[in-house]
Amino acid sequence: MLLKRIISSIVLIIFITVVTMIDWLCVLAISIFIILGLYEFFTMLEQKGIKIYKYFGMMIGSIIPLSLIFRFEVTKAWELLFILLVFLSLTLMQFMRRENSGAIVGISTTIFGILYISWFLSFFIRIRYLPQGLALFTMVLFIVKSGDIGAYLIGTRFGKTPLMPRISPKKTREGAWGGLLFSLLAALAIQPLINFSYLQMAILGIALGILGQLGDLSESLMKRDCGIKDTGNLFPGLGGVLDLVDSLLFTGPAFYFYMSTILK
Repeated sequence: MLLKRIISSIVLIIFITVVTMIDWLCVLAISIFIILGLYEFFTMLEQKGIKIYKYFGMMIGSIIPLSLIFRFEVTKAWELLFILLVFLSLTLMQFMRRENSGAIVGISTTIFGILYISWFLSFFIRIRYLPQGLALFTMVLFIVKSGDIGAYLIGTRFGKTPLMPRISPKKTREGAWGGLLFSLLAALAIQPLINFSYLQMAILGIALGILGQLGDLSESLMKRDCGIKDTGNLFPGLGGVLDLVDSLLFTGPAFYFYMSTILK
């Protein structure tokens, strides 16, 4: 398992390094990850017995990143209109079903999946299109994934105290502190490439590190509820797409709103 994890990690590092340098290839890769993530999420819910609108959710979820790529914006508040239209479409589709059982759960989990995966991950497309987007995009990935590595290394070597055993039995407090330390060190290490002070980078390192771990725990909670270990097996030793991007789901939107405040 460790060998598979190392090999998958090396391949992913090479892949991410290549695609990140080219803006259109980067946003295309993000869009593909979103679609695959939606597929894994809806499949996970199906295995739990929830009647969701899987392919409709995937189709709608793919529109969000595509609208950013092609700069499509009907109105300034088009996202609210979009959510309303999705809700109305799901309601009409439910009217066509023969059974009423599970209607609320099916509609709400489909909308949740679209927002949780497609909308949250699409913020990395927004980040990539910001001024100095390449550096900012790389910074967020480097800080968050350094935290993932730190949590794994420290947790497997020194972890003794369970963090939240009912959610993720293998996660430890030592691993959580180790991940936070690695995120902080990564933020300070990359400071020369970013036009931020060391204090700003330290704050970002801690904030993104915490949000990354919360994203990881949130996905662990959902997997626990569905009774599965991994959302897929696309990356041997690492799991599926959602297992790979879970720590990025909260960090992308938070960092984008932070940058939007600075750039105003």
